[in-house]
Amino acid sequence: MARRATGTRKILVTLAAWSVGLAIFFPILWTILTSFKTEAEAIASPPSLFAFRWTLENYVEVNARSDYFLHFMNSVVISLGSTLLGLLIAIPAAWSMAFVPARRTKDILMWMLSTKMLPPVGVLVPIYLIFRDFGLLDTRIGLIVVLTLINLPIIVWMLFTYFKEIPGEILEAARMDGASLWDEVVHVLTPMAVPGIASTLLLNIILAWNEAFWTLNLTAAKAAPLTAFIASYSSPEGLFYAKLSAASTLAIAPILILGWFSQKQLVRGLTFGAVK
Repeated sequence: MARRATGTRKILVTLAAWSVGLAIFFPILWTILTSFKTEAEAIASPPSLFAFRWTLENYVEVNARSDYFLHFMNSVVISLGSTLLGLLIAIPAAWSMAFVPARRTKDILMWMLSTKMLPPVGVLVPIYLIFRDFGLLDTRIGLIVVLTLINLPIIVWMLFTYFKEIPGEILEAARMDGASLWDEVVHVLTPMAVPGIASTLLLNIILAWNEAFWTLNLTAAKAAPLTAFIASYSSPEGLFYAKLSAASTLAIAPILILGWFSQKQLVRGLTFGAVK
């Protein structure tokens, strides 16, 4: 009886997980399918899921109208640049919080995380004025800096969690063997936390890639990433759903592929230290 109950529960949990997964993925699937429709079929009522005339004209027109490669490279440079810069700052910060005794470490971490609760529009005007005065508007460097600062609390918090799972005795043994502070962080701590660092890196790339508020307000043409590329298909004449879907598919395809191939590493890093 217990085995039967366990088997039934496993089936129900699996069905529930698949249902939630399909519900989350359905908007993405609908966007991809709409990108292969004509504009008339995209707004047809009732809509058709697969029974329509498949066409590539939306992708041809999107590529003819916009420089997709420029937006793509901007997204790559901005997301990778902000992630690497964030890791350079966050690894020493998380190390000091995890292994240097302090009375208010958790309070500091909570304060850092609380900055994510502030609505971005609340600081838009001062940041815009600073960027204007320093010549950082519509530049990759400016976006790298602002996205680093925005995502830095999450990076530090995640790395602190991973570093706390590493026994402090290992670092003490390295100090007794004559390891310097640099050797301790680079050659001892970092290799042991590779799964956690990798998952943090992947998550931050996704966050930076999908950031729309700051990229739309701080760029115009030169440094505009793929989020601005998508927004350019919302015009005063109305929404062209098929072309907008094609632009969205081109924008999300690289990050979907990255997530697909790195899902094992991402799950491993997010569960790092969960089982002892």
